[in-house]
Amino acid sequence: MKRWFLGLGAMFMLFVLSLFFWVYTHVKDRHPDYQLDLIINNPQKPAQLKVGFSAFPINPTITETWTDLDGDARYDASKGDTFEDSNGNGKFDAVWMAGFHQSRPAQAIHDTLWARTMLIDDGSTIISFTSLDAIGFGHDDVLDVRKLIANQVDVDLPIVSSTHTHEAPDLQGIWGPNRYKSGVDTAYMRYVQHQAARSIIEAYQQREVAHLRVAQDLSTATSLVTDSRQPYVLDPGLRIVEAVSADSSKTLGTLLSWGNHPETLWSRNLEITSDFPHYVRQGIEKGIVIQDSLYVQGLGGICVYMSGAIGGLMTTDPDWPIKDPWLDTTYLEPTFDKAKSQGLQLANIALQALQDSSEWLQPTHIKLSAHTFEIPLDNPNFRLASVIGLLDRGYSSWMNIRTEVAAIQLGPLSIITVPGEIYPEIVNGGIEKPEGQDFDIEAVETPALRSLMPAGYQFVLGLANDQIGYIIPKSEWDENPPYLYGAERSPYGETNSVGPETAPVIYRELQSVINHLSQENISYAP
Repeated sequence: MKRWFLGLGAMFMLFVLSLFFWVYTHVKDRHPDYQLDLIINNPQKPAQLKVGFSAFPINPTITETWTDLDGDARYDASKGDTFEDSNGNGKFDAVWMAGFHQSRPAQAIHDTLWARTMLIDDGSTIISFTSLDAIGFGHDDVLDVRKLIANQVDVDLPIVSSTHTHEAPDLQGIWGPNRYKSGVDTAYMRYVQHQAARSIIEAYQQREVAHLRVAQDLSTATSLVTDSRQPYVLDPGLRIVEAVSADSSKTLGTLLSWGNHPETLWSRNLEITSDFPHYVRQGIEKGIVIQDSLYVQGLGGICVYMSGAIGGLMTTDPDWPIKDPWLDTTYLEPTFDKAKSQGLQLANIALQALQDSSEWLQPTHIKLSAHTFEIPLDNPNFRLASVIGLLDRGYSSWMNIRTEVAAIQLGPLSIITVPGEIYPEIVNGGIEKPEGQDFDIEAVETPALRSLMPAGYQFVLGLANDQIGYIIPKSEWDENPPYLYGAERSPYGETNSVGPETAPVIYRELQSVINHLSQENISYAP
């Protein structure tokens, strides 16, 4: 009997140790001891900038399609849905689409997904902006990309962001065949990382002396986006940078930012696409073409589209109409025609803003500040997802994750990078203390971030160097009844946020890096 108990105890201990090891492999820090504390603000002789662009495809390979018997865009064999077993292995080798719901396998590729980069070199400091047509790209994945380029190019601050399209493959893990199985294909993830790295390297190699023109339109695009959560605060401003070759006077490329979820095609779409950003880039590069007629000339070059303040959330849902000025048509249903009209209108606004702008950057140098820090992982669902390996996100310390912010200035152009979907009221002002709030506090994230940024053309780049979900003002946090504004249930957002301390922590960190831009004679790195 004693031997039996000893054997049972040994088996139990083995089980506990195995469980501990299994959990540890999922939550261990993928980049232990990584810390970025970078400030470059040394006055120097103004330099003529060199700029490079590149674009590399990141399309998945779709080998097996399926029959959606009831048209709900969810693969469910119990309801009669079937798939084509092309390789004969007896299982559905699907490309799981991110956004909206689980079990949404892609049927086809509508347009190319991209890793697109703009790189700026002032002779002593180099920064790059890479935009991926993806739902999100975690900080650990960004660091993997930085490792891939480390021995090939010397870029002081490589920024990798996501457009947040809801029509691309799952790169975060929570949109697989069910809520307990990741939708990330590790081979595809590695492919995206390598293509992002190639994009940065190619942009570095292609850089040449260029003139930069900046422009903005802060209101015309308001009709193309709506806010789905009170308080109704938008960030409709469209901001764009054009780089023109000093030698040929040709446009090398553009960088454009706007604040809206690329989800116009909505939840029943089964074709891989970058959504309306595809048509934005197409319109800026090739011009506004309507029914084979060219209405507005394009600029050429490579357009890099980056999402702005999209929390709240900023959307173009099926209830929001898109009025087409060229075809005298109003689109309501989520179709490619609706996304095309939206994208081409944004491109037209950007092109017009550039045409009206005379703001060319004089020779200048790059100021920047970037910093990594920890935020508490308070969301219990995210904790569980990390433990079981659904989210491939390690803890930098117990129940904390590492993330990053940055502030950049080139003359009248200022940029901040935000590691998620920030609510526009944090950026532009308008945070409220509504009745029913979970925390009885005044607004914490004040004054508005743009009031702290250097005056001029103020870019806010969302989902940059991370994707931690929604960044919600703490005074508007609402998980428990009574709910805000007399609602019958909790608003959307909190379930996809790291936690209520996220916004206050990120706001303080952004405030700090913005303040560094005004300090002189500073230059240090990790």
